[in-house]
Amino acid sequence: MKADQTLDCMGIYCPTPIIKTTTKIKDLKTGEILEVVSDDKRIRLDMPDWCRTTGHEFLGIEEQGEEIKVYIRKSHN
Repeated sequence: MKADQTLDCMGIYCPTPIIKTTTKIKDLKTGEILEVVSDDKRIRLDMPDWCRTTGHEFLGIEEQGEEIKVYIRKSHN
């Protein structure tokens, strides 16, 4: 999936990837896609929950080995 910006959270564990995502999403324009790259397996559950709570659109997950990529579309300012 093509992302407008990437947030590297490799080696960082819960809850820090969510905290960093909350900060980073503010830099995007409505409709842009943020790719969050992590090796924290909890991100598979935490990020969809965060999207439901904040109103941003959860687009999916791609996994390659230990690397987990999560995609979020910013839905509001």
